[in-house]
Amino acid sequence: MANSITFGRCLLLLLLLAVVYSGMPTLQLLNAPLVILIIALDGVDGWVARKRGEESLFGATFDIAADRMVENVLWVVLAHLGLIGVWVPLLFIVRGTLVDAIRSTGTASGTAAFDMMQSPVGRFLVAGRFMRFSYAAVKAVTFAWVLLWQPFPALFPAFWNTWGAGMDAIGLALVVASAALCVLRGLPVVIEFLANRD
Repeated sequence: MANSITFGRCLLLLLLLAVVYSGMPTLQLLNAPLVILIIALDGVDGWVARKRGEESLFGATFDIAADRMVENVLWVVLAHLGLIGVWVPLLFIVRGTLVDAIRSTGTASGTAAFDMMQSPVGRFLVAGRFMRFSYAAVKAVTFAWVLLWQPFPALFPAFWNTWGAGMDAIGLALVVASAALCVLRGLPVVIEFLANRD
């Protein structure tokens, strides 16, 4: 069941991409609710796995892969649309590739990604539920906020002419906050890996 929810998130991502690139501003009003649903389901699949006793190394790995796919695709799409700078997806892709490569060493030995963290700071920043939730929430708000305004110039030009610059500034602040958390949560993985190498 939990893995089916994770797979459903991937299908919803495809639906979101179809809406974003539809060229239909009225339909694009669904952007933000779809993003929120996709990211909210990330918490649901983990909850279902725990409640049903379906926690597994495969499920944890699949969940992280789906998270990474959703995140990277959305950052690339936002950059392609010119809504954010290209530095953002590059940062997330580089950090994700590095962290996932390090985590693969643990997965190969049967250790789930979050179980690899040994220091209290690393466990808090990387594996702790508060930080995982906070990071997901900031990204969800960022994606939803930026995509919310995509149809506004066409649907509500007067509103956009008056408020668009402010909406963009808030979006940029959210993007920077997401990028900062990305780096902050990636550093402990790299540091502990380098400190514990043979």
